[in-house]
Amino acid sequence: MIHTMIAPRRLRGIIDLPGDKSISHRAVLLNAIATGAAEVANFLTGADCLSTIACVQALGVRVERHEDTVRVFGAGLRSLREPVDVLDCGNSGTTLRLLTGMLAGQEGIFAVLTGDASLRSRPQQRIVAPLRALGATLDGRDRGNRAPLVVRGAYLHGGAYDLPIASAQVKSALLLAALFGDGTLTLTGRTDGRDHTERMLAAMGATITVDGQTIRLTPPDRPEALHPLSLRVPGDPSSATFWWVAAALHPDAELTTTGVCLNPTRTGALDALRAMGAQIEVANQRVEGGEPVGDVTVRSSSLRGIVIEGALIPRLIDELPVLALAAACAEGETIIRDAQELRVKETDRIATVVAGLTALGAVVEPTEDGMIIAGGGNLRGATLESHGDHRLAMTWAIAGLVGAGETTLHGAEAVDVSYPEFWNVLRRIRE
Repeated sequence: MIHTMIAPRRLRGIIDLPGDKSISHRAVLLNAIATGAAEVANFLTGADCLSTIACVQALGVRVERHEDTVRVFGAGLRSLREPVDVLDCGNSGTTLRLLTGMLAGQEGIFAVLTGDASLRSRPQQRIVAPLRALGATLDGRDRGNRAPLVVRGAYLHGGAYDLPIASAQVKSALLLAALFGDGTLTLTGRTDGRDHTERMLAAMGATITVDGQTIRLTPPDRPEALHPLSLRVPGDPSSATFWWVAAALHPDAELTTTGVCLNPTRTGALDALRAMGAQIEVANQRVEGGEPVGDVTVRSSSLRGIVIEGALIPRLIDELPVLALAAACAEGETIIRDAQELRVKETDRIATVVAGLTALGAVVEPTEDGMIIAGGGNLRGATLESHGDHRLAMTWAIAGLVGAGETTLHGAEAVDVSYPEFWNVLRRIRE
């Protein structure tokens, strides 16, 4: 699919966001091993989350979906059935990695998990090695580093693991595996990634504690211990960031995103934009489904370059492509470092973002773990490629709202992975 864009005169609108992708995944996966029915409203119906539903159904769990409301009928911790076919995770790393952890402790179950070409190219040793340390029996291509991954459910034990990278997927895979172990799992090290799994497990009755950088989970003593959790999924801050950047960069804009998840592990992009000088207002703050939420309004702003590094990176890793676009339009230099994780996303996002920004007229230098963006550029229209990466597709669409001339995007359908309504919203806010 090809989309061609020209900058509009104004941007105005109130945007109801799709449900958060990370929370949507976990709401289905965790309720699948609870005991009883749960209703999940504002579920993200993007391709990634639909892959999670399909995989859970293939494991014998009854799941019903009506538009963006999903009902999950869990039958207990050890109720999953051996799948009769390969589990296709599509493009979803979250589905592959969290399910691998969940299935690793399901004794007697044999499962093969695979996905599209992009997912099969991504490294999996980051979950395979620590799961093996807990007693998991796993294999796959490249000695278990690439999908397809083979899981033979085994009897797991507790223990301690020091996380070398801040990855919510790795942390969550280990916590889900620990539900089926014979002792307490203690996680230390880089536990500062997204904490949606910890919050949800606690709300469902699991014995889990978080003390600074230390997380402890003790397995339930009975299979029906987890109770179902019904919730309304808050708006996805990763999706909201595209509109925040559009409003900040456009010379005549005011956009409000409602019901955004304001979990502190997810507000890195908001903090970065504030540091760059964006005009941001947060209103109607409240708690929904155990997560803090609010309405965020961003207006036309004059941005300045900053340094994005260190502890901020895990809190905005998915938003870095569009933040790099903001930096290209800001005054002064922006440096992004400590973001080597971008190399192993749906694409090598350092290489693809640098190539796209360069085509738009920005001055950008790639580094091994990030990029240096000169800033101050007046972007021009260009022909750009999504490379099948939903974050890139939306980033280049926002570039088309603020650059001079015509911007043409090839592979625009990639947005369906996380934001199927993206193009409809974009058309509505243009004036």
